[in-house]
Amino acid sequence: MTGAFARTLVATGWLLAAPLLLAADPPPSGPMSPGEYIYRASGCYGCHTDEKGGGKPLAGGHALKTDFGTFYTPNITPDPDTGIGKWTEQDFIRAMREGRSPAGDHYYPSFPYPSYTKLTDDDLRALWQFLKTRPAVKQANKPHDLKFFARARTFVGSWKALYFKPGAYQPDPGRSAVWNRGAYLAEGAAHCGECHTPRSALGGIKSDMHFAGSKDGPDGSVIPNITPDRNTGIGKWSKGDLVTYLEMGLMPDGDSAGDLMAEVIDNGLRYLKKEDLVAIADYMQSLPAVEHAVHKPKKKQRSEFD
Repeated sequence: MTGAFARTLVATGWLLAAPLLLAADPPPSGPMSPGEYIYRASGCYGCHTDEKGGGKPLAGGHALKTDFGTFYTPNITPDPDTGIGKWTEQDFIRAMREGRSPAGDHYYPSFPYPSYTKLTDDDLRALWQFLKTRPAVKQANKPHDLKFFARARTFVGSWKALYFKPGAYQPDPGRSAVWNRGAYLAEGAAHCGECHTPRSALGGIKSDMHFAGSKDGPDGSVIPNITPDRNTGIGKWSKGDLVTYLEMGLMPDGDSAGDLMAEVIDNGLRYLKKEDLVAIADYMQSLPAVEHAVHKPKKKQRSEFD
């Protein structure tokens, strides 16, 4: 079966099954506001909705299993008692930019503020305005179930000193506007590096392995290498291949995105403008190639003609 034919079959099946496979976040009913656009790009629904437990959108309770224990995402609906209904816009910006609660407490970096800090003030304000329009759900936050050494939030302050640099993305004047847009989306809103980069024993991202994949992703999943390395990454993919993947979850060989990435695409990336998907692809293809195998190499299958 040729790659093109395989992609056609998978695309046809995906389109036919889409109404059944897509997650419960309703698609946009019309042109998206700037806030909804950032909401889609940032993957808010997937992390803050306990779909497996039948939870309501953005009401929290989604479990994130890590080496430090299990984190449960909070309610970010406008409910004033159990959500963020009493927050101010400045409280929200502080949380996203600095990783601090309205009371000034450090948030655990299971909340990917090291990436969200790169969002512009305008995008943060727009996202805040959009979240205020979501249905309020009264649901108390579930306490984290962490190992003893990770329970003190004072530890997070030390972690930040080592691994966190707050501040909005600063465009590289030596790069094109397309490249900078792709970097802003990939490094900030879409926070690709949070999952696709291996971490140290302290949970900090290994900067020399940027986007090189991880064997210890969320819930113990294996996250692929998405650097341009031709052997262990996506160096053999064309820019068109990458755009198609971000838009539809289809790989060049006809395979499709797995559970975690499928959710990211279904609820977010597929709604982005084509030029933004091209910008992300442009940026990703410019990254340094890192040889890092996260999957066991497949054994070569003998064909009937060998």
